[in-house]
Formats: sequence, C-alpha cells, structure tokens
Amino acid sequence: MPRCPALLIGAPASGSGKTTVTAGLARLHARQGRKVRVFKVGPDFLDPLILQRASGTPVYNLDLWMVGESACAQLLAEDATHCDLILIEAVMGLYDGEPSAADLARRFNLPIVSVIDASAMAQTFGALAHGLAHYDMSLRHHGVLANRVAGPGHEEMLKSSVRAPLHWLGALSRDDGAVLPERHLGLVGANEIDDLDARLDRIADLLAATPLADLPTPVEFAFPVAAEEAPMPTLRQHRIAVASDAAFCFLYPANLDCLHRLGAELIFFSPLDDAALPACDALYLPGGYPELHAARLAANASMRASVQHWCRAGKPVFAECGGMMALFEKLIDQAGQSHAMWGILPGTVTMQTRLAAIGLQSVDLGQGALRGHTFHYSRVETPLTPVARAQRHRHGSAGEAVYRQGSVIASYLHAYFVSNPVAAAALFSAST
Repeated sequence: MPRCPALLIGAPASGSGKTTVTAGLARLHARQGRKVRVFKVGPDFLDPLILQRASGTPVYNLDLWMVGESACAQLLAEDATHCDLILIEAVMGLYDGEPSAADLARRFNLPIVSVIDASAMAQTFGALAHGLAHYDMSLRHHGVLANRVAGPGHEEMLKSSVRAPLHWLGALSRDDGAVLPERHLGLVGANEIDDLDARLDRIADLLAATPLADLPTPVEFAFPVAAEEAPMPTLRQHRIAVASDAAFCFLYPANLDCLHRLGAELIFFSPLDDAALPACDALYLPGGYPELHAARLAANASMRASVQHWCRAGKPVFAECGGMMALFEKLIDQAGQSHAMWGILPGTVTMQTRLAAIGLQSVDLGQGALRGHTFHYSRVETPLTPVARAQRHRHGSAGEAVYRQGSVIASYLHAYFVSNPVAAAALFSAST
C-alpha cells in the first residue's frame, strides 16, 4: 500500500484563502526539490490553473460523485507511489456540499488544515477553529492557519484563542503581493496574471516561516479493489479539434486523457487567433470566457465562416457552456454591448450580474448517465426545444437544457467524460 505525506486544505467558507495557501505550499515544497501533486475537490476549472503553475504538474479533480470513489482512490494511490507530497484543496466550506470535502477527507483519512480568514475577528477565531475540528470527530485535523492577519498583536490574540489538542499552524499577514486576483467566475486565469510567479513565491516565503514548511505524516492510499476496465478505443482514427485559448480554457485534464484512451488524436486550435478549423473529424468547444473576448470572436470572420461550414456539413460538434455561448447568434456582454457570434444556434446569450446556475448534474442522451456540473452567469433566449434536460444531483429535479441541431450537441453542462466514456465517445461520433 503506497504511503505519501498529504494534507487537505479546508476552510469555513469560500474566499477564506484555500487556493492561496495550497498554491503557496505547492510552490514552497516544489522549490525545495520535492515532487508535489495537487488536487482540487469538486468540479472547479480556475483554481487548478493556479495550482498547476505553483506545482509544475497538471491538477486533477477529486469528487466522490462526479469523479467517483474508485477513480479518486486510483488517482491518489498512483501519485502516492512517486510523489513526496500530496496537497488537496477543498471546495467551498469544509462541510458544504453533498458530497463535501469533509466526506473526501473521511474516506481517505486525510489530515485537514483549516484556513480561517481572521481579518474581522479576534478570540472568536478559536471558537470557529474548535467548531470545525469538533463538528465531526471522525476527521483528522492537522491544525489551523490564520489568514489576512493585521500584525503581531492580532496574531497573538488569534494564537492564544486556539485550544488544545488543535495545533496552531501560524499566520499569513495581509500582503498585497500575496493576493490572487478574482472576477465573476472566480480567480483570474493563471495565464492572465503577469506577475503570478512572483505572487506565488511571495506566498511561499510567508509560509516558509510556519510549521507547514515541514512535511506532514504520511497517509496510506490503497488502490481500488477492482480497477475499472479501460475504455474501448471507439474513437480510433478520430481527430478531434479542441478549442483552447483565453476564451475557451475550461478543460479537465481527465477529459483529454479519456479521449486519448478512447483512441482519439487531439488537435488544439484558437478560435480567437486562427483563421479556420484544423483538419479533423469532430469539434470540441469547451467552456471559458467568450464574454470577455466577444469583440475578438466577432471580428474573426474567417473562423466564423469555417465553423458555419463545418456545422452545415453535418460534422459532430460538442459544445459546453462558453463553447455553446459562441454558437448562438448574439452575445450581450456585462457592459450591455451586443456582439455577433457564430450563428449556428438561433437565439441570444445575455450576461447577468448574478449567478444563474451552479451544482452537480448528470444527463443521459441514450448511452447512460454522463456526470458533470454547471456554473454560469449568463442566460439563453432561444426558440430551440431541448432534446433533454440534465438532472440535479441532490434532488433529481430538472437541470440544464441540452440542445441539438443537426450534428451539434450543446448545453451549459460541463461533462466529466471519465464518468461514462461510452457516452463521451458518442458525443464525437458521426452517428450522433
């Protein structure tokens, strides 16, 4: 059974600093020559981009429902055989969600570091830390770290409020050079932060003065009892063109791995910069930020013509969230400006100031349930009738619409292909 030092970085709520601490620890230990593998709990795309830059290795998602317990066990056990440290960033608050980060920690006996934003509290810090640690006594708690601390006096009050046996793991002071910028969908993308490496190094320097600079106790990770069978190479000799640039950047590494295992050859292209689609057999338009790059997308008339020609020829297209948004006739951005999109699907996409949908969902298009999630700030007005609706994980109620026009399948749902490789392959097959 492989063993590896591991920590799960949790918090009482989103915005507490989990990504900051996880990324800083990854950079700190990687600088010391250790091989660090970082995972992200839940379906997030943005935090993994930061964590990948910090660790130097791809970041995979862990979720007991979307990814599956067996697949999570396989990922952890494989990395435990050759890594010096495994770091896992939780999602939302430690106990939030079904399943939660706490459920994952319990399943794999992971020691938990609680990161608490102490900027608006003093001794109550200890009560909050105590509650997180004692709400479920079956969990292993490594200790608590204070974030956004005002100064030495504030730190001393926080430290004195922590009661044994919970361990004080130090504090991160308020530091403009150690802040990761955010916007409407979460953190700003790693490739868009010019001084990201300097920020990560600054966070690592601050954490170097805390007990987290030392490796934690190793955790035993068992491989699943029966490994899942490898998917059949049903996409052999298929060339799939994958949109990948600043506007289409929400790609699970596990999805790309799954397509490779199915036999597909992946060709990446940029709808922002390229003049036409590459030679291929199917088109994959993942999510991202088309609303932030709508003017450039609208200005690339040759790419629009290429996509239109492809769709009119009846070639397979799978578009999710941002990829779907680009297929509609018009996109209205946050400033109220209207932009002509590719005009494949009739209708208008309008950005909103409030979150329109969030949560784990699954959809069955005839090959069994394909799991995934939804998270978007826009709404669609279209005369199209959905061919199916996803189901919400918690209540089984109707979720995101799935649209189909000719060979195009589109939805706000971000699919996790590994949950059903057969259904994933069908999305890119001519028979669809």
